[in-house]
Amino acid sequence: MLGGLAAPAEAQLARSELVRLERERVLSAALQYLREAPVTVTAFSAPRSAGGPHDFSSEGDYWWPDPRSPDSPYVRRDGETNPANFVAHRDAMRRLSQVVPALVAAYQITGDTAYARHAVAHLAAWFVDGRTRMNPNLLYGQAIKGRATGRGTGIIDTVHLVEVARAAWVLEQMGYLKGETLAGIKRWFRQYLGWITTHPYGIDERNSGNNHSAAWALQVTAFAQLVGDEPRLASMRRFFRETLVPEQMAADGSFPRELARTKPYGYSLFQLDVMGTLAWALSTPGSDLWTYTTSDGRGMRKAVAFMYPFIQDKRTWPKPPDVMYYDAWPVRHPALLFGGLALREPRYLDLWKTLPADPTVDEVVRNYPIRQPLLWMRQGADR
Repeated sequence: MLGGLAAPAEAQLARSELVRLERERVLSAALQYLREAPVTVTAFSAPRSAGGPHDFSSEGDYWWPDPRSPDSPYVRRDGETNPANFVAHRDAMRRLSQVVPALVAAYQITGDTAYARHAVAHLAAWFVDGRTRMNPNLLYGQAIKGRATGRGTGIIDTVHLVEVARAAWVLEQMGYLKGETLAGIKRWFRQYLGWITTHPYGIDERNSGNNHSAAWALQVTAFAQLVGDEPRLASMRRFFRETLVPEQMAADGSFPRELARTKPYGYSLFQLDVMGTLAWALSTPGSDLWTYTTSDGRGMRKAVAFMYPFIQDKRTWPKPPDVMYYDAWPVRHPALLFGGLALREPRYLDLWKTLPADPTVDEVVRNYPIRQPLLWMRQGADR
């Protein structure tokens, strides 16, 4: 079961303090979102996409016109985002990932069904209503002009559905989401889960060997939990232990593939958050992935310990600054919260509380998919 580990008394204390910390932030956002209507992919035409009106489309961030021949296929400039590429569908999905989780967190805090009802309206528009729903695949994600109509790389765009799926799961657990709407939402996520685990694009992401593999696994985990696919959850636990940790983490807890990028700080933080959320989400009473280590000692304890000093004081970062957006980091990284709770490390929790919770820089929002910690705490005696 998703949710993390804790003794009952600790869990209740952690939750009550979290509600106190989150109330003003969550309710302020949720009140605004109550006034906003659902907006899905069908609201925006993607002129260069090979897909149709219900297909999610996006273009690779780091691809630009070739300065030697503007009509030639685009060329890659790692870490430099091309502002002319199509991002309207991605923006709409990110908006969904902000609206629905905030509304459900507000419902958790207040019990006011107005928040839950509006969250369900957004969920139904995206995943159930035949007029506005998105097709459950990502055939046209991160296309490159002149090179590809879509790529497996595009699947990382739907990492922003992770907390949406979690919000839907919470609504079901609270007894609010039910009937045909729940069945339709689960049907969509079951179909998309099947697609990302069997289509060649999904296999490419699984095997990418960097943050894309971890983000793929986090999606599989969240969607499988929503639809009750226990075999896939078990497979993700094995993938975490046997592939992600031993193949992506160095002995000191760093992620070498992310450190090699032109934005090593931002990518290291994103990877830490994704891995930390995976460890939290996949842990069970009999298998705590936050304390899991390989035979040579690699594991999440080392990963969060490696980045902690550089989050606490970015001036100590030993690598060159990121080529873009370096000043926008750090933010309130979920790895600090989940690690602090799972490892019983108050210093991680204390630092987490001091960091900005609602970044506005698009690049940061893009790499910050877990924003509502209340959704990840279990009710009552559990976290």
